[in-house]
Amino acid sequence: MKIAILSRGPNLYSTKRLVEAGEKRGHEMHVINTLQCYMDIASTKPAIWYQGEKLEGFDAVIPRIGSSITNYGTAVIRQFEMMGVYCLTESIPLGRSRDKLRSLQLLSQKGIGMPNTGFAHAIDNTKDLIKMVGGAPLVLKLLQGTQGRGVVLAETPKAAESVIDAFRELEADFLVQEFIKEAGGSDVRCFVIGDQVVAAMERTAMSGEFRSNLHRGGSAQLTELTEQERNTAIAAAQTMGLGVSGVDILRSERGPLVMEVNSSPGLEGIELATKIDVAAQIIEHIEQNANCQTVAKRSKG
Repeated sequence: MKIAILSRGPNLYSTKRLVEAGEKRGHEMHVINTLQCYMDIASTKPAIWYQGEKLEGFDAVIPRIGSSITNYGTAVIRQFEMMGVYCLTESIPLGRSRDKLRSLQLLSQKGIGMPNTGFAHAIDNTKDLIKMVGGAPLVLKLLQGTQGRGVVLAETPKAAESVIDAFRELEADFLVQEFIKEAGGSDVRCFVIGDQVVAAMERTAMSGEFRSNLHRGGSAQLTELTEQERNTAIAAAQTMGLGVSGVDILRSERGPLVMEVNSSPGLEGIELATKIDVAAQIIEHIEQNANCQTVAKRSKG
């Protein structure tokens, strides 16, 4: 197959591993800078151009879209979809997962466990918002934050009020979430492909930090999931409609709680911690599903 990887970083670990895994299985792999794509939105024959050439003959696309270019990346994916190319991450699920509020609302609608959460913008009754999620300590998150940025732990009601007032001055939308003390500064990243969790790692925050993101200096190790944790991760991924995702859960006294569903999960942390060839499993998933899409299109024809 001819497979495109939409990535602005050809030397990034995840991109290189996907190229390596694809070539090892006999596929023709191309790394394409998403922002350098430009589109011919024609009613008869939509096309994508890149570095002066029309992108043609692709069987599948692996989007590796950073949060800062979500809107443009979504448009490029949508154009590939219009051209009938199989996309590992489709445009609608990508947009859905990048909207933190919408994601939580969808998870809530499906009855999937998550921390008690409030959402606000220009709220006057700060104390009522704090009370809504069970009081301090609590976690405040800017909707636009990624990789732990824009996330604050407020240990007292007064500290929470101060941060909320600061966010309000910035005219920022933010989430207020219950702090899960028993998680002990750890969370679990479940890597979901299709309807299976193929790898899982427990991430632990560095001393003095409550955010367990590896970008924040956290550490990771292989972990065994309970059946409930596995089912929760799969249900969360399917709720978003993602073929590949990283589902982050907290282990709480009332069971697994989903924090986030990542539509472009990195491979470095999970592969190094678990010693599992996740990249190869992604390529296998594409082989199965891209072929199914091709067969379906031919049968319609």
